[in-house]
Amino acid sequence: MKNTRRDFLKTFAATSLTVPMLSSLQTNAAFAPEKKLGIALVGLGYYATYQLAPALEKTANCHLVGIVTGTPSKAETWKKKYNLPDKNIYNYQNFDQIADNPDIDVVYVVLPNSMHHEFTIRAAKAGKHVICEKPMAVSVKEAEEMIAACKAANVQLAIGYRLHYEPFTNEVMRLAKDKDFGKVTFVEASFGFPLRDLKAWRLNPKLSGGGPMMDVGIYALNAARYATGEEPISVTAQTVKTRPDIYLPGIEETLFWQMKFPSGAVSNHTTTYNSGLQRLYVGYENGNLEMSPAYDYGPLKGKTSKGEMKLPIVYHQVLELDGICDCIINNKPNITPGEEGLKDMKLIEAIFKAAKTGKEVKVS
Repeated sequence: MKNTRRDFLKTFAATSLTVPMLSSLQTNAAFAPEKKLGIALVGLGYYATYQLAPALEKTANCHLVGIVTGTPSKAETWKKKYNLPDKNIYNYQNFDQIADNPDIDVVYVVLPNSMHHEFTIRAAKAGKHVICEKPMAVSVKEAEEMIAACKAANVQLAIGYRLHYEPFTNEVMRLAKDKDFGKVTFVEASFGFPLRDLKAWRLNPKLSGGGPMMDVGIYALNAARYATGEEPISVTAQTVKTRPDIYLPGIEETLFWQMKFPSGAVSNHTTTYNSGLQRLYVGYENGNLEMSPAYDYGPLKGKTSKGEMKLPIVYHQVLELDGICDCIINNKPNITPGEEGLKDMKLIEAIFKAAKTGKEVKVS
């Protein structure tokens, strides 16, 4: 039996909708807009098929109206399942014609990492708002160009950091801000899974831009930033590769990295395709927080020095989609803009440089 990322990121979406959301985290979903935004999914892989499409059947601010795929059989299946008109079905060649389709307001790019740049810019030029999965690109330069293209087209760019919309992560952020346990002193954030699908696109450096760091490692990286409420000032890193026949140049098998923050807090991290791990530990001056699982589709679990974190279990993608579209509808900044993705890309480049050189790399 193959172990894949989809197996590891188990979802409990069917039960998550039965629990009410905290009022402080609600979007305008309770006050449905006069017109739901129409979303087209670009790329119909596992995440689009089993997470985003089902979520779009439950969102208040948006709904699925179109698809973009290079596989005709998928197009036919989705057309029947979601009652999509032919005029809202595109392939990668005629994608730019989406500019003439008033049904589609937002394009959600769910393609391999190296394709994010191209289709975000093409969507922006077509006048469509963009949601792009993380990591937002395979380089800082690409991320900057994506942000510039969306600004030039006067459309919003949101990055798919779904955890920023759910209660447990918001509580981690709040503790960093309100300092219930004092200042953060130490963070340990790690995420990995045993990759057994040797045909996965994530093992192709031209598509992925890296190994587990560009897959699940970004969750741990982002976690250190929101757990401290700070931006790192330097990084060090090391890689381990036991199977060079599988993990080609440009694809790390296991990556360890460490970061220093302006306040004096430090963090330690692991991401790997060699083992299943998923945790977040935050040490404070007067307490601690532990979460495991900390990043997958749920239910997330955690405790602090005061006891179990009793928070609502929610459908992450519904909250994310409604939250982003609420901002588009009401013309206000979203909480996971392109700039958030760019910060992670700058750190990822610094981490790769530190691993390659064996030296501490300063981050500005």
